[in-house]
Amino acid sequence: MAVTEIWLVRHGESTANVAAERAATAGADVIEVDHRDADVPLSPLGERQSRALGSELADRGVGDVPVALWVSPYRRAQQTIAIALQAGGLEEPPRRVDERLRDRELGVLDRLTLTGVRNRHPDEEQRRQWLGKYYHRPAGGESWVDVMARLRSLFVDVDRLDGPVRLVIAAHDAVVMLAVAVCLDLDEPALMDFAAEHTVANASLTRLSRNDVGQPWSLDEFSAVQHLAEDDEAEVTEHSGRKDDVHAR
Repeated sequence: MAVTEIWLVRHGESTANVAAERAATAGADVIEVDHRDADVPLSPLGERQSRALGSELADRGVGDVPVALWVSPYRRAQQTIAIALQAGGLEEPPRRVDERLRDRELGVLDRLTLTGVRNRHPDEEQRRQWLGKYYHRPAGGESWVDVMARLRSLFVDVDRLDGPVRLVIAAHDAVVMLAVAVCLDLDEPALMDFAAEHTVANASLTRLSRNDVGQPWSLDEFSAVQHLAEDDEAEVTEHSGRKDDVHAR
């Protein structure tokens, strides 16, 4: 058997999401966070969102076929899937922590709001405006193309899996967006048009499917959040995660 379905989960709201929203509202340059990016935990709302996600995964029968689980090494993604599996009463599938699923690295722009980038690194902002989000690589960081390159290598490994039919990936907004771009073979104009109209919400579910190895992928569902809207303890949030959101061109 081969993997014919990929379920992409974005982590629930994190404490850095909250801090970024607070900094942007205040017009601050710097997002005040207590952890490096890899160690940022979920917020209390993010934990509730993760529990709602777990109920949704159980209701959808995520484990009705052989499942593999690949997870970002970052704490917020690992917390999300752990809470979801427990809340849904789901047995954890074989887990692989893969560094290629980490969030996009922003280099010198890390922890800066859009205002902070303009004030502290105007040259980088000019380069971003000139090159566009697709190709702009901040000093010490990654462009969207860089993230797509590591995801392309990841999907080679997906084709080598023998046994699982469904692959669940728990990661980040950029990873979800760019995994869709890789699977659908979107070029720069098509991806930027798609990103301008779509955001990846916290604790959302995105699904791709294909008939067999070597066949094209189809996008069945993108950033589904009905499970959050219907849960009294959760709510829908569309934080970009950091200041460099998917609408920026």
